[in-house]
Amino acid sequence: MATLAEAKQLISFHADFPIPGITFCDIHPIMANAQARATVTNHLHDRYKDQKIDIVVGLESRGYYFGLPLADKLGVPFVPLRKKGKLPGELFSVSYGLEYKEKETIEVQKDKLPVGSKVLIVDDLLATGGTAGAAIDLVKQCGAEIVEFHVAIELNGLNGRSKLGSVPIYALWDL
Repeated sequence: MATLAEAKQLISFHADFPIPGITFCDIHPIMANAQARATVTNHLHDRYKDQKIDIVVGLESRGYYFGLPLADKLGVPFVPLRKKGKLPGELFSVSYGLEYKEKETIEVQKDKLPVGSKVLIVDDLLATGGTAGAAIDLVKQCGAEIVEFHVAIELNGLNGRSKLGSVPIYALWDL
């Protein structure tokens, strides 16, 4: 069994991706290593198993990597937050800016996050806080309660956490 420290060592970095000036933190090597992936999932299960989570929400697409198996282990639904145009039916949506794109929109189906439900949001990375802030706004728009926002990696130098208000944030690794 890998440790969290060993799993962290698998993260790779790609300069100037997706555009010049951005360094991409790649968690795909963790996903490709069954022991490391299981270690992370088991750690998250241990953290959240007693927190009475009703729904795990994952951001497209790397938030699904740990969000879906965690939801399975917790025995609760998994609800994806998707990019605009990927979900049918009635939707809530939020638009936001990114470091390398002017505007992005995420959406959720209106009937998937009942008012008052206790939600854990899962994503891979917290950088400047744009995507995380939009996800938080979207979940609140539904009337759900955010128990915590989990990310695998937090890039501390970009101060994304400071833009997320009082929502508790948990990062496996600070870089």
